[in-house]
Amino acid sequence: MQTFSVQTLITMQYCTARALLANDDVLVLLHIGAEQTGIAVGNSALPEVALTLSIGSQKTAREYFKHAPPSMLELENAIVTVEDEITRARSLMPTGASLVTIDPTIRKIAILSGMAAEQVMCLPIEAMERTFDQLAQVSLGRPASLDKLPADNGFAATLLILREFMHHLQFTNITALHADRRIASI
Repeated sequence: MQTFSVQTLITMQYCTARALLANDDVLVLLHIGAEQTGIAVGNSALPEVALTLSIGSQKTAREYFKHAPPSMLELENAIVTVEDEITRARSLMPTGASLVTIDPTIRKIAILSGMAAEQVMCLPIEAMERTFDQLAQVSLGRPASLDKLPADNGFAATLLILREFMHHLQFTNITALHADRRIASI
């Protein structure tokens, strides 16, 4: 299997998202990888700027989640680091930009949040927040069997990173696109 740097991957994903959406909107592409999170921003065929954050689904889960599901204290401790890292991206966020992703896990979050599984899915922050609230309730002791959330801590970390990204960078929704699996995940 060929591996790519995060910078190369987010550029490829940005180009794919731009082609799938076929518009001139300013896009902010979000990729939550295993060890890093990548962001690409632009309104042309190639991103004008890209940034790699030192947070990722597996890294965050490994560093902060000692229980499955994570405890509320573990979630809160992870949030502090995630918020600090996301703050680095604030100056790159143009007003009125559209947040997009090709990440399969974020598509799964959209489906668990009540969105129909389609080629293009728009996940509002309110629906994502309800899904995060389910995770928080499980972390407080609610039986996981009452929810359909995966018991995987990597999933929990992805949901947490997405939530903090949308809140702190003031995105009201994220568009989750279905793309070729080779481009969607690394």
